[in-house]
Amino acid sequence: MLLVIIAAAGYTYFEYKKGLSESDGDFKEDGQFEFNGEGSDLDEVNILVLGIDSRGEDHSRSDSMMVIHYNKKQKQPKLISIMRDSYVDIPGYDKQKVNAAYAYGGPELVRKTLKESFDLDINYYAIIDFKGFAKIVDAVAPDGIEVDVPKKMSYGIGMTLQPGKQILHGDRLLGYVRFRHDRESDFGRVRRQQEIFSELQKEAMSIGNIAQLPKLWGLVDPYIETNIPNGVIFSLGKDFLLGSVKETKSFRLPVDGSFTNKDDPTYGAVLDLDLEQNKEELKRFLNE
Repeated sequence: MLLVIIAAAGYTYFEYKKGLSESDGDFKEDGQFEFNGEGSDLDEVNILVLGIDSRGEDHSRSDSMMVIHYNKKQKQPKLISIMRDSYVDIPGYDKQKVNAAYAYGGPELVRKTLKESFDLDINYYAIIDFKGFAKIVDAVAPDGIEVDVPKKMSYGIGMTLQPGKQILHGDRLLGYVRFRHDRESDFGRVRRQQEIFSELQKEAMSIGNIAQLPKLWGLVDPYIETNIPNGVIFSLGKDFLLGSVKETKSFRLPVDGSFTNKDDPTYGAVLDLDLEQNKEELKRFLNE
């Protein structure tokens, strides 16, 4: 058994380094982020995932905000999407949209904001820019992902997607998950992000990819700025390699019926939340 473990560890490390050497990624945020989340004992872990459109700025507002919760005993990943227009108190600042927290104070201020607003403890963070997302998609799903585009999408995404079932690759799939200029607004975008996250998990867990996971991680690592220790990454990755991880369950904050649409004179259209209701629903979801 010990020899098997040593061999598996050696294979994982070798394949990871191989993927790293083949990657052409160079994305790294400037400087070292302060982050005071408590390290996880690995029974349960919460990872903050921020999608950003850096475009050369030191800190842009986060374009998407998710938390990946993983229960190691149950082998159950859960995805929590936080609507960017959620109107919350940002510690040290006034009440405004939650996506401003990253611009003001990086992932640490996002951590404080989520703890104060939703009583959600964050252990680690991962930051991905748009170029990185497209590269990750192409690494995990080189044959693309089939989606059913419900209507013509063009405004604000730098391309035009025609309606209908089609295979999308990195850049065009990015346009699909970013689009928000229709009646569904950010609600539709969050739903599409969760849809694609689920599809990427299926691709990563497929028979053809599962043995390639260490190499895939090496390929995409340069596109992700994170404070997750390698030991934690490889420990979690072991569950995926063994094929024991369940399908991801998804959740959205705010939940239906827990917010009202409001116009703020400074920040525009926002979602005014019933925080207590959202805390209770989130707690129920995590304890399922």
